[in-house]
Amino acid sequence: MDFPLHLTRQLREHLRSLRKARGLTQAGLGRLLGVGQARIAEIESNPGAVSVDQLMRLVSALQATLVLRDEATGAASGPTDPAAADAADAAGVLRVAEAPPTRRRTAPTSREAAPGADAAPAGGRGFVIPPRKGSW
Repeated sequence: MDFPLHLTRQLREHLRSLRKARGLTQAGLGRLLGVGQARIAEIESNPGAVSVDQLMRLVSALQATLVLRDEATGAASGPTDPAAADAADAAGVLRVAEAPPTRRRTAPTSREAAPGADAAPAGGRGFVIPPRKGSW
């Protein structure tokens, strides 16, 4: 099963679900990564505040894989065969896949436009959230 992710806030529930599916508490996952429970809680609540390296280590500790799909060509760097995809799902593969159906965009509410809220860049590329100072 594919989990299309376009904003970091969409990653929150997937990370939490993977952790719980593995029977891990935040403290247990923190021990695997060499960090405290508070850091795992912070990552789960705002996955955009971590570096790609940190995210990859977290995903790896959850025995999952992050797969990117080129939407321009539809090609994925993962199994495209349905049987292979089912096997990957059974193994806990987290994939970034094809775009969801196009929705009409509306003006952001004041809550969505709040400082520090996740935001999609105009072009969808070149947007980097620097890691917090002193973070992992």
